Amino acid sequence: MKDWIVPDWPSPARVRALVTTRAGGVSVGSFASMNLAMHVGDDPAAVAGNRQRLCAHLPAVPLWLTQVHGNRVVDAASATPGVEADATISRQPGVVCAVLTADCLPVLLCDEAGTVVAAAHAGWRGLAGGVVEAAVQAMSAPASRLLAWLGPAIGPRAFEVGAEVRAAFLSHSPEAAAAFVAKENGKWLADLYRLATLRLHALGVERVFGGGFCTFYEAGRFYSYRREQATGRMASLIWLE
Repeated sequence: MKDWIVPDWPSPARVRALVTTRAGGVSVGSFASMNLAMHVGDDPAAVAGNRQRLCAHLPAVPLWLTQVHGNRVVDAASATPGVEADATISRQPGVVCAVLTADCLPVLLCDEAGTVVAAAHAGWRGLAGGVVEAAVQAMSAPASRLLAWLGPAIGPRAFEVGAEVRAAFLSHSPEAAAAFVAKENGKWLADLYRLATLRLHALGVERVFGGGFCTFYEAGRFYSYRREQATGRMASLIWLE
């Protein structure tokens, strides 16, 4: 666990969270070493070994989702492993919510009383499509009582997008323009952290922590699909004790 990230946020005592990095596993080559995804071409035995190492630090096996860049939310206590969804919630102690990323933004959420947690996979498509809003709604708690933590994602100096991506966010809120910087080639640099924070604030979630990572430039620490398409995935996990 020394290679991984424990979120630094004022969450309740019974809320636990953990984010893996690319270190600490048994995968080799492009997937070295803590790849946790079965769908990227890695040796399944190596992925199973990595998941076993991770589970030694968890109260239960996480609900592994089939992520599709959408906004569906499922309950980790009752959903079937492999279900197509991009966010998961739990109100039951010992049930682990998890999302896998390698540039997309993982968003972890909890309420201040420690009664509900959630994890959302928020790449630009999911973020524009309302996955954060869906997760907050599924938590069924006043937004003013929620806390959010933004995990490792591609940073604003590396995330180049087309005009259609900017338009998708501006159609939702003109304030999103502040999260884009124009480039000379007609493209834009997008700040996922700022876009997610704007969405959370609009919902009434004012306490937003984390951010400041860059999966693209921190090659020794994180996987990045933009940097090298054949790559692994990291997990962001949250649960109630």
